[in-house]
Order: sequence, then C-alpha cells, then structure tokens
Amino acid sequence: MSRIGKAPVTIPSGVEISVSKGNLVTVKGPKGELMQQIDPDLTVEVEDGELLVKRPTESKRHRSMHGLYRSLLSNMVEGVSNGFVKELEVDGRAHV
Repeated sequence: MSRIGKAPVTIPSGVEISVSKGNLVTVKGPKGELMQQIDPDLTVEVEDGELLVKRPTESKRHRSMHGLYRSLLSNMVEGVSNGFVKELEVDGRAHV
C-alpha cells in the first residue's frame, strides 16, 4: 500500500479541500461535501493543486494507514467532482 500512499491526489477545478485541527479533511465540490477524520499520526497537505498524505515512520501500521487514507481521500475527490457511477453490462442472450 505504500506505493499508493506516495502518489499525490490531483485536485480538479471546482473542488476545495480544507484540513482542520485534529486532521478532519473536508472536500467540497459541485456534487456535494464529504468529511473524513484522518489518523492523527499522518499529515495531510494541500500544495500546488495536489493533496499529499505523509507518514512519520516506516512502521507497518503507518504504511498501511498511509495507503488507506490516500485512497479514501482520492475517492472523496472523485465523488464530489464526478459522482460515483457503476456501469453494468447487460447480456440478454440465453445460455443453454
């Protein structure tokens, strides 16, 4: 998961991200607003149109939390900008 955590999350135009005390991250966009409490050991930074999650040590717990919270924040940005879509393929052929 550490490779996932190291990748920055690109913030599209129209999306605002704020990090308050206690690592409460708020993501606002055209489709709504989402909030997520981030582990207090991790650091969340917004710089140059990118969201970065940083970990203090290389311990197993910090590495796993790093990837988890980066993925959660990426999904939040995607949700408030584009919304969530589940595309299904319907195949009407009868299988015998």
